[in-house]
Amino acid sequence: MRPLLHDAPACDPRDRGGPLQPLLIARDLRKHFPVKGSGGKSTLARLLLHLVVPDAGELVFDGDRVNTHELPVDALRRQVQIVFQDSYSSLNPRMPVRDSVAFGPFVQGKKKQQARDIACEMLGKVGLDPDLFGPRYPHELSGGQKQRVNIARALATGPRMVILDEPVSALDKSVEAQVLNLLRTLKRQFNLTYLFISHDLNVVRYLSDRVLVMYLGRAVEIGPIDAVFERPLHPYTHALLASRPSMDPARRIEEAPIIGDPPNPIDPPPGCRFHPRCPFAEMPCEKTDPLLGTWEGPQSHVAACHMHDLAAGHSRFENV
Repeated sequence: MRPLLHDAPACDPRDRGGPLQPLLIARDLRKHFPVKGSGGKSTLARLLLHLVVPDAGELVFDGDRVNTHELPVDALRRQVQIVFQDSYSSLNPRMPVRDSVAFGPFVQGKKKQQARDIACEMLGKVGLDPDLFGPRYPHELSGGQKQRVNIARALATGPRMVILDEPVSALDKSVEAQVLNLLRTLKRQFNLTYLFISHDLNVVRYLSDRVLVMYLGRAVEIGPIDAVFERPLHPYTHALLASRPSMDPARRIEEAPIIGDPPNPIDPPPGCRFHPRCPFAEMPCEKTDPLLGTWEGPQSHVAACHMHDLAAGHSRFENV
């Protein structure tokens, strides 16, 4: 399960485009790497922030094209921040926590004391006493505390969107639950839009309004969270959901919901990238790469599958 988007309420005074204006649009983004590289969900997160410069495609933030006179990259980063998976390597080991959080506001023009005041406020917002934790260094904090610092640092610049790249996958379950509850609270408090990346399907459902499923670097399904979880359209999504462990011993998984290994991402198969592992694959799947259906708003539920395209000629066509 892959990148997740949350809609911020339309009452935000910074929202110039109205309630139907998507906050962020990505069109045909492409990035080519040397042979050892790969393209996936984390690469997409970095492309959205121009931490990795795309080779092609277009980003539109609240109606303005990114990296043009309409919205320079620096202006984008004032409104979009990111929290990485590795909480320790994201922090400067030689810098006290307070200064790490204050660095963003300081770079954006705040005076040193103003930036430190913002840092103390944000540390408090994420549940860390600024007087106790502010002077500490990253090695003096637990994993959950370091991730709270990273969240505070992301919020210190006053963003409208926060990209969260597997932010809780390295935490134990009790700490993970605390951080997830914190993220939900902060979303409401700061009127934020989240783009949340995770492999954990339970986390996905707990935190998300809509979900985008990716396979081998391609978007294969997108829709409201309940629709995707209760009626998946793509065979890969169905296999993902079927792989979840059951809490009921009478509903044990007897057979693997998906077989085979993922193809080489450097040399993907022709046609649908999932067809070598798909139980419903037919000739059209081997020859033609299916297109993601037309997205028509937050309630749209579409998939890139020939079984939902009448023109593809699949024998199991289903009109959704």
